[in-house]
Amino acid sequence: MPVIEIRPSFKFMAGIALACTIPAIAACDRESAAPEQPQASPVAPDQAEGSKESEFNGTLDITKRGSAIPDVEIALPDGTKKKLGDFKGKPLLVNLWATWCGPCVLEMPMLDELAARRKDELTVLVVSQDLDGAEIVEPWFADKGFAALQPWLDPENDLGFDLATGVLPTTVLYDADGKEVWRMIGGHDWSGARTDAMLADTLSAAATSAKAN
Repeated sequence: MPVIEIRPSFKFMAGIALACTIPAIAACDRESAAPEQPQASPVAPDQAEGSKESEFNGTLDITKRGSAIPDVEIALPDGTKKKLGDFKGKPLLVNLWATWCGPCVLEMPMLDELAARRKDELTVLVVSQDLDGAEIVEPWFADKGFAALQPWLDPENDLGFDLATGVLPTTVLYDADGKEVWRMIGGHDWSGARTDAMLADTLSAAATSAKAN
């Protein structure tokens, strides 16, 4: 199933709501035509309960390896603000998502489980790209009851512009020094063995460095 890639110009379409209009795709198009309110990308019931292969076939991209973590600020609905650089010191996994993006929503429970399981060695941030911000994200989070994730917001979509993949979900791994390791463009099974293998070298290097210090 293909990943749809487009130019990341959705910030200039603030008057147009965003949605995924193709059922059961592995990523969301940020410029899709949409009704006035964002809506969840429809996913066929048989696929929602079935093989993850048809839902999570994102592309692993290492072309930006070594790039510095973006100097952007994210916020929580309660007003807490932090720059991504504030999270240096431990490997960081940053996920760009939206409530209207079907594959994004499917990933969230797995990212929550990963964040809880790896909390001592990895920080997981999920950063919403919803134009309505806290108004839609905060109640969505409250309904899901995640154990480890927090509803981080990207109010001006600065992070989305900086990463510039044009695709949701996009997930980027940074090492403990804030350097990019890889990015996953499109949906991914964060509960699978491949995830552990993808994280292994970065987590091991961070642990070794911590012991040395």
